[in-house]
Parts: sequence; structure tokens; C-alpha cells
Amino acid sequence: MKKIFYIIIIIIISLAFTACIKQENPPILANPIEPPIIDEPIYPPVEPVTDPVEVQINEMTLEEKIGQLMIVGLEGKEIDENEIRNIHQYKVSGFIFFSRNIDNAEQTLSLLNSLKEENKTNSVPLFLSIDEEGGSVSRLSKIYRNLPTAAKLGNSNDNELSFEYGKNLGIKASSLGFNINFAPVLDINSNPNNPVIGNRSYGNEPELVSDVGIEVMNGIKSQNIIAIPKHFPGHGNTSVDSHLELPVIHKSLDELYNLEIIPFKRAIDYGVDAIMVSHILFPQIDDKYPATMSEEIIDRILREELGFNGVVISDDMTMGAIVDNYTIEEASVQFLKSGGDIVLVCHKNENVESVYNKIIDSVNDGELTEYDINEKVYRILTLKREYEIEDKSMEAVNIKKINSNTEKLIKDING
Repeated sequence: MKKIFYIIIIIIISLAFTACIKQENPPILANPIEPPIIDEPIYPPVEPVTDPVEVQINEMTLEEKIGQLMIVGLEGKEIDENEIRNIHQYKVSGFIFFSRNIDNAEQTLSLLNSLKEENKTNSVPLFLSIDEEGGSVSRLSKIYRNLPTAAKLGNSNDNELSFEYGKNLGIKASSLGFNINFAPVLDINSNPNNPVIGNRSYGNEPELVSDVGIEVMNGIKSQNIIAIPKHFPGHGNTSVDSHLELPVIHKSLDELYNLEIIPFKRAIDYGVDAIMVSHILFPQIDDKYPATMSEEIIDRILREELGFNGVVISDDMTMGAIVDNYTIEEASVQFLKSGGDIVLVCHKNENVESVYNKIIDSVNDGELTEYDINEKVYRILTLKREYEIEDKSMEAVNIKKINSNTEKLIKDING
């Protein structure tokens, strides 16, 4: 019996051992099957996408970026050491011209060409701007025949005439080498006692001002001139001149949306590139700061609610509305903190230096961040690229031809 038991145990162990050998040494096929070879797809190398504006900003110093946040005035009729310093030391974004800078076509061309020539060593071309609205605000009336007032154009309520009006303004500006026109005025003349807007407005109805103003804007842009509507959120209901003191408008935001803001909203819908903000206090919206210094008005209303992503420019920071209530340095930094991009400093060269230095100090102190500065400079440089602005000298201008076209337009507007 024991013998049979041992025989069974030996058989079981033998079978287990054989199974292990079979697992460790599987049979070798005479003709093994090779796995199929699948070719990997070959893709062309992917080139990294680079934004030329970002590249340019990354190559700029903080001081160069801050210079792009300023458009400044000039006092005389020819370039002097102040303009040379503003170009080379402060590297300003551009200049604004007034009647004090203009005598005739030859002198104006020479001054503009001198500024461009002086700036050619800088990497960013200049904005060269002017207020050429037609009517009572015409800086070029010493050179060209002036157009009728905006109110007169509004009375015609003619889209084609309005476009031609803007085109005429654009032709005059571009013929001398300007690239920005602070026009059209989109203020609604709702206050007959307004001392500063009046016939600079196209009328007292929002639809009329919107229709005429948009066509004028498009006419200006047709000549590759940047049109900058003003004075957001609306200067038409003031009873004092912001050049002299700070106007106050006691309106709610809903009231502004139902009147003053309508033309600006239309301009944004039609692709306006830049907007000028006014020195007006709206205490029901912001009881501390006027529009130019108000984060509530610039950042929340203009940018967030109305969806404007373009360049925001201040009205002149040397006006009485500002300098009689704030320091120009404080106002300029607050404007930038509130969402603005370009500070307009039209008078006194010492103001250029003080504002420039204050902005630098504000970045160094953490009041403004370089990230914020970069965002503003990005919008500014993008606008300069879109309009292909360059520091190219202009040749002599055909005044007679432009005046002849202006005369015809005047007759059409006057009926």
C-alpha cells in the first residue's frame, strides 16, 4: 500500500515539473509571425507664434514705456531744446499742435518734418495730433479754408455730406503729416447755456449726433488719420468751461445711458480706435474724482460695460478743471490707475518732466505695476502699427486743390 502511495506522489511531482518546463520554454515556431510596422505620421515643424508688439515691448526699458504714455504740447513754431529733450530723454509718444505752432503750410511742414527727423533714432514713431473739428475749433484755418460749424452740418442731417466733412478734415491733417485728429465731438448740446460746446456739437438729439458723428469719424479715418471722439461720457450739459473750472453734472448712470453715452456707444460699435475722456465730475457715479480720474467711469463703464478695448486719452491735464483742484502729477497717475492710457500735457514743458518722473516713481513705489504699463503700451503700439505710422517727411502740399474741394463742400452744406 505504501508503495502505491509513493508511486502516486512521484507521478504528481513529475507532472508539475513538466508543466513548469513547458511554461518556461514555449515551442519555437518554424515561421514566426512578425508584428506589422506602422509608419508614424511626419508633421512639419511648428514655428512658434510671436506677437511683434510683445517682442517690441520686451525690448523696451521702463523709461521708454512710460514715455509712450504721454502726448505733449510744444510752445513755438520751430523745434527747440525742449522738443529735443522730450524726444530723446523722455521718448514721448507724440506731440499736439495748437494755433500757436502754426503760421503757414511751409512752416508747419518744416516743424513736423523736424520732429520726425529728430525721432528717427527711436524705435517707436511719433503721434502727431491736432484739434481740427471745423467751425470754431480749427487749428489749420491759417492754411486752409475752414468748414462750417458742426451744428450747421448737423442741420443738414445728410450722411454723405457728413462723411465728406470728415474726409475733408482728414485730408487737411494728412497733407501736412499729422496722424491724429481729436474729432469728432460726440457731445449732445442739451444745455443751451453751455459755454464750451455749443455749435461744436452736431445737435441736441442723441440719434442725430450719433448718425452725423459716426460718418464724420469714418470720413476722417478714410484718410488714415486716427479719429478720436470726445468728451466721454458727455460734455454737452455743462454750464461751465472745463478749461477754467471743474464742471459738475448731477445725473445718474441711467440718465447718461439714455442720452450722453448713446453716441459713444455707437462709435464703439463702429470700431472707434481711441476715445478722449472729459474733466467733469459726476457725483452720483463718483463723488471724488472727475471722469478723467475715475476708475468707475473709465475702467468699469467705458471698458467693462461698453466693451471698449482701444486707447483712452485724457483731456489736457493742464486745464483749470484739473490744476485748480489737484496737482497735475496726482491727476495723471490717477488717470492711469483708473484705466487710461495716454496723458495729454499741452502746456508748460516743466509739466512734462514732473508728470514723467511721477509715473516712474509710482511704478517704483508699487502704486502702478509694470504689468499695467505694458498693457497700456501694448494698446498704443498696436494702434501705431494698425495705421502704419512712420516718421516719414512730407513734401509740399497742394493748398489750392484742397481749398477748392473745401469750397464745394461748404456750398453743399449751406444748401
